Amino acid sequence: MTSPRALRRIAATTDVHSSFDNALPMLAHLHAIRPETLIVDCGDFFEGSGYYRLGHGLIETAILKGLYDVIAPGNHGWIHHFDPLVRAITVCANAVDAATGEPLFRRLHTARIGGQRVAITAVVGEQAFHSIPVEQRAGHRVTEPAQALREVMVAHHYEVDSWVVLSHAGFNEDLELAAACSFLDVIFAGHCHSDHYGPVQVGETFVLKGRELGVGYALAEPAPERWTVRTARFPDTTGTAALPAQLASVHDRIEDLRDRLALPVGPIAKPYRGQVLDRRLLLGELATRLHIALGAEAVILNETALRSTQLDDVLTFGDLLTIEPFNNQLVHAHVPETLRNSPRALLDLLAKSAGPLVAEPTPLPPQLPTALTTNYLAESYLDGRTHQAGLRLRQALQQILTEGPHR
Repeated sequence: MTSPRALRRIAATTDVHSSFDNALPMLAHLHAIRPETLIVDCGDFFEGSGYYRLGHGLIETAILKGLYDVIAPGNHGWIHHFDPLVRAITVCANAVDAATGEPLFRRLHTARIGGQRVAITAVVGEQAFHSIPVEQRAGHRVTEPAQALREVMVAHHYEVDSWVVLSHAGFNEDLELAAACSFLDVIFAGHCHSDHYGPVQVGETFVLKGRELGVGYALAEPAPERWTVRTARFPDTTGTAALPAQLASVHDRIEDLRDRLALPVGPIAKPYRGQVLDRRLLLGELATRLHIALGAEAVILNETALRSTQLDDVLTFGDLLTIEPFNNQLVHAHVPETLRNSPRALLDLLAKSAGPLVAEPTPLPPQLPTALTTNYLAESYLDGRTHQAGLRLRQALQQILTEGPHR
């Protein structure tokens, strides 16, 4: 029989995005500290690399089941949180059924940590929620995070001593959340992918974030006066001997996929060789080519459709799936009727929802009934596709990255 864990602290990861090229430090360290540490995640554990594309989320699910106690849902991998194994450890205060208003997940997890009764809940920011593909969030909605947290606090304040939130809203949004909810002790931040990790103190609340992509974590420990908090990187390790059988088998599966992802695609073109990928440069070149080659009235692409990564001399299959992990198709899409004569308003709307854009031509035509874009933008923010362009985004990117003067 497994003895009860005497918990002393909380360790939080965020935005791992299936980044398992060097997963051993994360797996080994979280396993080593787990006897005295509640292990949590702030969302987007799934999706973002070839390991997800080839493994279909099974690796991520096994890691979460084997190591984690409580997790927040993120916009990436939203559907996986309805898998019974993942749903069992998911909490969220503000994700509800659109028709009934009933919570989609447990609103609260409580644990005794360092002698205190600690409430752990989570929120998803509105921008993050609306970036979930439409078909995945159909029938769901989110309520205002601060109000949702106040409601949970009122319902359970007599049961706990401290409040901890796993947020998938962004660091700046979490600073505002801390100001609005002064009863919170710690907010573990996620979603933003910024260089701001904290900790930042807002009143009596600490806001901090672990390094994304499985590089690091945030730590919080209750103390008599207030919580102590810090961030850290996972320490390097090379041996798998410390892993239990379940995690060792997961690591073996990661290694098997790594071999497949290492297969070469072709030499990298000179403008992109030997450097961190400039997403805007690549999308700009792609938009220009698509506008000319396919005769589209306009091409509109969002930078967040791509991920940046270090490129060497040869493009591998893994590089390609890391750069374009979402399997987007290029499609011709209807522009909403109210925006067809307002290209500036169209770009402002898309940028607010989907992040920085690349558009061609510049400026856009004054009247724009259709645009060539990704199926994600077409179905989430435009009026759907008219027809497919017959090309996946990944194929178009591969042509640019592996052509030109290689020597």
